[in-house]
Amino acid sequence: MRNAFAEELTKLGQEDPRVVMLSGDIGNKLFDKFKAAQPDRFFNCGVAEQNMMGVAAGLAMNGLRPVVYTITPFVTTRCLEQIRTDVAYHDLPVTIVAVGAGLSYAGLGPTHHACEDISFLRSIPSMCVIAPGDRWEVQAALRSSLSQDRPVYIRMGKKNEPVIHDGSIETFEIGKVIVMAEGTDVCLLSTGNMLPEVMHAREALSEKGVSACVVSAHTVKPLDTVYLADAFQRFTRVVTIEEHSVVGGFGSAVAEWAVDAEADSRKLLRIGAPDKFFKLSGEQEFARERLGLTGPAIAERIVSSLMKQRTTS
Repeated sequence: MRNAFAEELTKLGQEDPRVVMLSGDIGNKLFDKFKAAQPDRFFNCGVAEQNMMGVAAGLAMNGLRPVVYTITPFVTTRCLEQIRTDVAYHDLPVTIVAVGAGLSYAGLGPTHHACEDISFLRSIPSMCVIAPGDRWEVQAALRSSLSQDRPVYIRMGKKNEPVIHDGSIETFEIGKVIVMAEGTDVCLLSTGNMLPEVMHAREALSEKGVSACVVSAHTVKPLDTVYLADAFQRFTRVVTIEEHSVVGGFGSAVAEWAVDAEADSRKLLRIGAPDKFFKLSGEQEFARERLGLTGPAIAERIVSSLMKQRTTS
């Protein structure tokens, strides 16, 4: 995902002289092409993320389109006050791009885990929150974010994520889901880098006789409420899947909507990381296995939920 981001940023920088790149002491080689084309529009702000966010706000106030980039907890938790007060309060067109969302950096321990950022960012007024599912969604999300006049948070994975979309997704629209595969029994709403695992879950469910629709819900804020209303009408189960805490994340956003819209919230199943720190040592695949965030584990959880639903109905 990060390579796709760098490629698209380079293109956008050539198209729009207002685009400015600010990096929090990472990705220097990643942005070599951008720096070669626009050397006066790349700033390595060092390990000073709070200051970097303030600089971005100032640049945006002066008519530029700053893109801020570093590892997820350092571009969110560390400078949350600056995001809230400097950027969002003034409704500035700053695009905040986080690399390594969820458990992408699992091997570096809890300091680099990011399972709370959606909760933090979506609670800030004016903030748009996007979690792309693959490289195509990353590029489309970046291009879309720079075409509007509001703050945007883009939550990426890290590297080597499978490409799920076939070719360019020109129909990408902030706040509108993308249906990846049709189904009739359950609706799997995937957000962020869980999309490949959700596609695997669909295959596992098919083997068990369950027809699953897979949807890339790349925008957490604003939600696609039109699609949600239809999904809660049509499907037996609506499942949210995310590599984020079940507290405050995408599933929580859907649950809040369901209550307010008076949808049948009994149909909702939320799958995500538990409300506790993951303290074991291991890489992302290991963390997902232990937390039940693999395709087979997701399918088993859904089948169990359907059986329980049948016995209680």
